[in-house]
Amino acid sequence: MSKTTIIQVAIATPLRRLFDYLPPSGVMAEDLHPGCRVQVPFRNKSVTGIIMHITDHSDVPEEKLKSAIACVDKTPILDSHCLKLGRWASDYYQYPIGEVVVGTLPKLLRQGQPACKKPITAYQLTELGQGVDLDTLTRAPKQQDALRLLRQQVNPIARHDLADVSSGTLKALVDKQWLETVDVIQSPVPRTTQQPNYALNDDQQQAFAAITESLGAFKAFLLDGVTGSGKTEVYLRTIDEVLKRGEQALVMVPEIALTPQTVKRFSERFATPIAVLHSGLNDRERLDAWIMAQTGEAGIIIGTRSAIFTPIATLGMIIIDESHDGSFKQQDGFRYSARDLSLIRGQMHKAPVILGSATPGLESLRNAASGRYECLKLTQRAGHANLPNYRILDIRNRQLLDGLSNELLAAISDHLRQDSQVLLFLNRRGYAPTLICNSCGWVGKCQRCDANMTLHMKPRHLHCHHCDASCRIPHQCPQCDSEHLHALGLGTERLEQTLSEQFPEAEVFRIDRDTIRSKSALETTLAKIHNGKRQILIGTQMLAKGHHFPNVTLVAILDADAGFFSADFRASERVAQLLVQVAGRAGRAEKPGDVVIQTRNPQHPQLLRLIHEGYHSFAEETLQERKMARLPPYTYFAMLRAESHDKELPRTFLQQAKTLASELGSDGVFVLGPIASPMEKRAGRYRSQLLFQANQRKDLQSLLGPLSKTLETSKKSPYLRWSLDIDPIDMF
Repeated sequence: MSKTTIIQVAIATPLRRLFDYLPPSGVMAEDLHPGCRVQVPFRNKSVTGIIMHITDHSDVPEEKLKSAIACVDKTPILDSHCLKLGRWASDYYQYPIGEVVVGTLPKLLRQGQPACKKPITAYQLTELGQGVDLDTLTRAPKQQDALRLLRQQVNPIARHDLADVSSGTLKALVDKQWLETVDVIQSPVPRTTQQPNYALNDDQQQAFAAITESLGAFKAFLLDGVTGSGKTEVYLRTIDEVLKRGEQALVMVPEIALTPQTVKRFSERFATPIAVLHSGLNDRERLDAWIMAQTGEAGIIIGTRSAIFTPIATLGMIIIDESHDGSFKQQDGFRYSARDLSLIRGQMHKAPVILGSATPGLESLRNAASGRYECLKLTQRAGHANLPNYRILDIRNRQLLDGLSNELLAAISDHLRQDSQVLLFLNRRGYAPTLICNSCGWVGKCQRCDANMTLHMKPRHLHCHHCDASCRIPHQCPQCDSEHLHALGLGTERLEQTLSEQFPEAEVFRIDRDTIRSKSALETTLAKIHNGKRQILIGTQMLAKGHHFPNVTLVAILDADAGFFSADFRASERVAQLLVQVAGRAGRAEKPGDVVIQTRNPQHPQLLRLIHEGYHSFAEETLQERKMARLPPYTYFAMLRAESHDKELPRTFLQQAKTLASELGSDGVFVLGPIASPMEKRAGRYRSQLLFQANQRKDLQSLLGPLSKTLETSKKSPYLRWSLDIDPIDMF
């Protein structure tokens, strides 16, 4: 008696399990494969799922099993490595398997669209068209020229390659049945490349040799190089070796803003097709890039954090550029770390993983010290560039012009006179962070968050950067009817206005999320900056990450204090990384660079250590503090968060979760809380949190697995949301 074939399917649902189905009618067992999509009935509708396993056993009686509706794919769209990575991520981050495996697919694949690139319209001659005597078309010279051009080609010609032929001419030829249209999948056009014309320095050569030697096996490298030390050149040289082996390289960057310049540099060096993956693409662009990676057509895949789940035919290397950046950790929904998953994927593919940074995260530095990573140091800037000179400006009891001291204004003037560029860093968007009434003290607060609304002048409005709410700027104080409303504090928009007035001869660029809303806008702005002189660049952290500005000789950090006094234990690490990264934009070419840091705490020990002894000295001291305080990376955290429109419901739910954790047995795990989140009200919901801490990851996972499954099935208000964040980097 033959056994019944059962397919176990991952479906994008909050339920943390697979679903068993019988095969579609008429489909044989040998035609079913893990990694293929199937249409299945689910809750009175048809949905797309992924086959994870094929078995002959189900806990559900066979007579109660439903049959799948249809197989979408004949061959798997996800290989065994991707399925294994999805299962690992689901287990570790305690997130539903269907949301992981199906949720990370391009949208068009989730909708059941074919897993192929979009065909384009092309034209080819029919037999009738081949037999036309061109000499008879003297009165139709455009049709004559079009037919002559098409006869010179063996393959169909895409419409964009017929730019000199009008649509009317093509239509006339099709109507005469001399031409026909066909759909073709066009291959990328080969590009000319530029090979490097300089040799690697000793540090770069040693790093290149070590990585190249590891190709074909898993090994984790920390490429620890000062800003401007040529980390990208090491990436390029090692990728060249990967391509020579017939393999592909995955390069991950933290921000969409870095993607255009990365693609440009890689395109100039390599003739291989490059697939680009990030959230700024439309659905078709994303699927086409995904297919290029999956089929092996693209030798290089460049993407942001979600690219870690892309199927890659012959993955030979993974590079995580700016690996310290918090953007590699997803902060809502499926809260995964792309940096950590890259190491898991590298092990699966037997491929080396390179974590590159000028300011490595403390976790990475500890892993390097323990031998888990091999540390490759680049201690000098590439070429003839030197590290910048630092200067601390004490702005206590100083009169400031919209946050600018007289000394800083003079320095800006000096550098502009030398036809150089100046970069000013302020990590606050808008005109001012607060609108206040001088008469009664009223403050423009968000009605949906425990936060002030930011004042914007172009266009004029108040905006909450937490929930995206906005409203008009009042003409009078809503509380006392006074017209004396005052903009309190400084934002990039206000700084732009002030600098434009002070330095009318200079071109001022503001780069933040309010001015840069598209990839093309960023590319246009960066092109102007690279071609210009006597410019002032103003920006938030968007401007600090990875950009190369050879004409910038002065970098000014307007407010260096906030991060050193935060309640978040990671804040000092983040501000130190940001300061070093921003400072690294100065003096990256032949011209020497200066860095000015304005502060009201010029004797702060962490700031002085960072400036005078460098980031690594700062990091060593901070690691010792973390060790004594039993904080990550010496212990492991997980955060259970709950939110509701009802203020008491989240804390009640978390107290029940704490009690349940105790009943399940939480040996080795400390449970702290519940407490209200630091910003308790956000987007109209009240939030509370419960912290789990353990010395061993396995103790944490042993508790959180059964706890999350129990919470999923427990009775709770439909107005309550909860989420579990493993290895949180945001404690708020």
